[in-house]
Amino acid sequence: MRSLWLERLVRYFFFLCALSAVVITIGIVVSLLGETLRFFARVSIIDFLFGLTWAPQTLPTGETSGFGAIPLFTGTALITLIAMAVALPCGTMVAIYLSEYASQTMRQIFKPVLETLAGIPTLVYGFFAVTTLGPLLRDTAEFFHLSLVSESALNAGLIMGIMILPYMSSLCEDALHSLPVALREGSMGLGATSSETILKVLLPAAFPNLMAAFLLSLSRAIGETMIVVMAAGLAANLTFNPFEAVTTVTVQIVSLLTGDQEFDNAKTLAAFGLGFVLFVLTFVLNLLALYGVKRYKRIYG
Repeated sequence: MRSLWLERLVRYFFFLCALSAVVITIGIVVSLLGETLRFFARVSIIDFLFGLTWAPQTLPTGETSGFGAIPLFTGTALITLIAMAVALPCGTMVAIYLSEYASQTMRQIFKPVLETLAGIPTLVYGFFAVTTLGPLLRDTAEFFHLSLVSESALNAGLIMGIMILPYMSSLCEDALHSLPVALREGSMGLGATSSETILKVLLPAAFPNLMAAFLLSLSRAIGETMIVVMAAGLAANLTFNPFEAVTTVTVQIVSLLTGDQEFDNAKTLAAFGLGFVLFVLTFVLNLLALYGVKRYKRIYG
């Protein structure tokens, strides 16, 4: 009888833990939505989403122009694309090597090193970008008679890709290493080579977990702030040139909420508008990823 009551108590405790996560999430969304509606009551949503000028810090009180977020969206997309172009192929190849080609000794050495790199604070990566990578890129560009500033999208994207690489490689390696041994042995028994087994058997079988690793890395890139502040600057430039300085949505959110702020003006409420757009974007990306995984499973079963 006592064990039955204990089992019920544990079950209710787990239910409350799960319920608290749902309630907290709903609370965050409701509070964010409320402040966002207050912002759009002052600033047109069309001007905000499609405006080409972002300069809320320089506007006088009560002014509602200069809230065009297109430069922030393009800057975020540019830096994220550069970072994922580094982290995705390199991380996947590192994971394949550790899972399929490396010896047990090599795996025991490289795996902790990758996890250690994942624990380095982003401030350290930012210092590396400012003191080493930025000047190196600038000098290299000058050698080829190109114009590149130290604080650029290329600088921030490359260092962010290096930062994300341990996450991507570690998660992908776990996804591949956790596959049943029968998949490898069955493919090898049918005469497939190691590369054919990886490309045609293991990667399709691990695709859902690989997609999860990609989404986690992508979210980390979109939400990164410190590296962008130190390596790309705060200039809201509308450009697709990686050699120029840009800024991102998260950097501007921090900038708008830094210091003593009054939560009754458009400048401060703009941070909530940016946060809500970022939330919707990540939510849509997750929905598309879930749809892609389900469709992939139907095709490859």
